[in-house]
Amino acid sequence: MQLYNTLTRKKETFTPLRPGKVHMYVCGITAYDYCHIGHARSAIVFDLLVRHMRAQGLDVTFVRNFTDVDDKIIRRANEEGRDWKEVAETYVRAFHEDMDRLNVLRADHEPRATDYIPQMQDICTSLIEQGKAYATPSGDVYFRVRAYPPYGKLSGRSLDDLQAGARVAPGEEKEDPLDFALWKAAKPGEPFWESPWGKGRPGWHIECSAMSKPYLPLDIHGGGQDLVFPHHENEIAQTEASCGCELARFWVHNGFVQINAEKMSKSLGNFKTIRDILDGYLPETLRFFLLGKQYRSPIDFSPEAMDEAERALQRIYECLREVHAARERANWKKTALPADLLSEWQQLAPSVTAALDDDLNSAQAFGHIFTQIRLVNRLLEDKTLRAGEGARDLFEDFLARVRDWNARLGLFGQDPAVFLTAMRDQKARRKNLDTAQVEELMARRAEARRNKDFTLSDSLRDELAALGVLVRDTPQGQQWDLA
Repeated sequence: MQLYNTLTRKKETFTPLRPGKVHMYVCGITAYDYCHIGHARSAIVFDLLVRHMRAQGLDVTFVRNFTDVDDKIIRRANEEGRDWKEVAETYVRAFHEDMDRLNVLRADHEPRATDYIPQMQDICTSLIEQGKAYATPSGDVYFRVRAYPPYGKLSGRSLDDLQAGARVAPGEEKEDPLDFALWKAAKPGEPFWESPWGKGRPGWHIECSAMSKPYLPLDIHGGGQDLVFPHHENEIAQTEASCGCELARFWVHNGFVQINAEKMSKSLGNFKTIRDILDGYLPETLRFFLLGKQYRSPIDFSPEAMDEAERALQRIYECLREVHAARERANWKKTALPADLLSEWQQLAPSVTAALDDDLNSAQAFGHIFTQIRLVNRLLEDKTLRAGEGARDLFEDFLARVRDWNARLGLFGQDPAVFLTAMRDQKARRKNLDTAQVEELMARRAEARRNKDFTLSDSLRDELAALGVLVRDTPQGQQWDLA
């Protein structure tokens, strides 16, 4: 398996540090608001990585933390007149609800920052004793960036470049503008913990150093591209300076989500929460959309892009539905498959796994999936071939492949008929279509067909078409969808 390593800026062969076992740590959310689509992409990307490695036989220990004390949490609590712990708990719970809907597996360990205060203080003490950190008279603790010569190795930034843009804010007691906070003296009204430097609370970066320490050295440390600097850069510096060992062998970062080609931002008014999107689309559609591009590339969210993802996902589930129907009604005959179709099918067997082995190229994997869908549809459309034993064997192999894709991608695992009905109803809600009215017209049309009143049947079809409803007559009865 090849993974792009931000640290070395190239794709490398991934080999676990411990044979057969993988330790992976991914930075989780700061629990002060509902998750947005950027959080969804990061969670789904690393869910894909965990699923794929496990499907390849690796024993993965996956750790994802929660920041449950922070300036934003405290500010939200003050604005709402609530306890900061209650705010954090509200949005940790909301995170789990959103991720469960998106079929994101729970992490094996989900440490919270406030459970690791003693460990953070131990790291601060160790760095101070080594001369790599210092406490100020007011009770802040800062890391001496220049005491760690490799600083900048992850982001590629030099100390000279950083120095040019660095400033010391009024009231700060830094020795150097580049230094960053490990521990912050508590302000009036803020939560605090007792420490050797007075009442205070942790800085942001120190949290992950404490929470990842039980799993060091990590095989993989991950997060969004926005975390490369300063968070992950600072995390490397303080961890490696304190413990003297490498924090992580691979650093993996997912690309940004843009809204209509612009960076998502609350100030621009284009901020999209997961819940906003799932008001209009099924969770699997959002997951499918977010995996539609290779994880390091930016992805542009728009209703049009979601509609396209929905149509593509619908094609896959329609193929699955038809395969299940063909298996139920066929009286298998001794008919073999054309050699060219069978050869192409066999050659495609490893294609999805190979794409994921190439730096989790889910976009390429989808391309291989649709090639196989086209081959299966070609078989379904041939009334002679689809009833043969060759087709039966290919259908069984196809369903086995779909199960494997589901294990790796977290997609295509629902009952096709149930899923397609849910998708149809979701589209109807987006278009403010009265499904009860449609069902009434469909029932009248079915009755007209039973009575062989084809004039009325055609009239009702036209009435449905005027509503944007397409009607299909199948061996299982009439079905409807939206144009």
